[in-house]
Amino acid sequence: MPTPIIDAQVHAYAADTPDRPWAGAPNWPAHVTGDEMVAAMDAVGVDGAILISAFSIYRYDASYAVEVRNAHPGRFALVKPVDPSDPAAAETIAAWKETDGTVGTRILMNHESSRGPDDPGFAVIVRESARLGLPVNLLCWGRLDAGMALIDRYPGTFFILDHMGLLQPHAPPAPPEPFAELPKVLELARRENAVIKISGACTLSHAGYPYPDIWDPLARIFDAWGIERCLWGTDWTRTAAHLSYAQGVDPFQLTDRLTESERAVLMGGACAKVYGWAPRVRGRSSGNPN
Repeated sequence: MPTPIIDAQVHAYAADTPDRPWAGAPNWPAHVTGDEMVAAMDAVGVDGAILISAFSIYRYDASYAVEVRNAHPGRFALVKPVDPSDPAAAETIAAWKETDGTVGTRILMNHESSRGPDDPGFAVIVRESARLGLPVNLLCWGRLDAGMALIDRYPGTFFILDHMGLLQPHAPPAPPEPFAELPKVLELARRENAVIKISGACTLSHAGYPYPDIWDPLARIFDAWGIERCLWGTDWTRTAAHLSYAQGVDPFQLTDRLTESERAVLMGGACAKVYGWAPRVRGRSSGNPN
């Protein structure tokens, strides 16, 4: 049985309407509903995805992501950002754990720039997630040192480093030195309580599709972390100003820089193991009934 292809990070959201208003206005498509996300995945053979509730659209409200997952229970698992200023954060995480499809929580250090690794709000999220067996997805681009310190502060919590820890543009072009902090990312690989998402990588290319200039730095990440600790993801639709969904998938499917066994681990096997979940699609069975 082939390893399912799992995208480690996608977003879905409805159009901005009075019934479901946006909290922000990112340069994303006017809507990418759950049905539209599934259609995009089907078009390129992606079996399932980790659906990250879109902070740019809904802030800490994950209700739309839950609706999408419930409409497509075999295709999506769920991660929710948790508000460190919420006095009921522990109760929020406990309720989230009981939500069908839940596989993790998320900390957004970049949006909480006044909070350091010793922040008590972060402590609640990290400790409660660990207690309930939920990995913490950590977005700390632009604050990689603070993110590393948070990971070090809580060795008993399992972290998933979003977007390789590297600051990524919301629109072209790529930064002049997109991999400038790569040495820190490589050093972070020594932390046994962390894995890394190879998500949004195509937005760091200067060469354009199919992004040949990303492979040398990615190879250094694979070597340092081990391919079994690397989770491929598109971060679509955050990357929509740069590329189509297919353009975020095809380069990893077609490159000769990966062996077939490495591709299977990177594009699904590692994700399934880390989150304890696999999609139910085309006759495959999920590894987790949730």
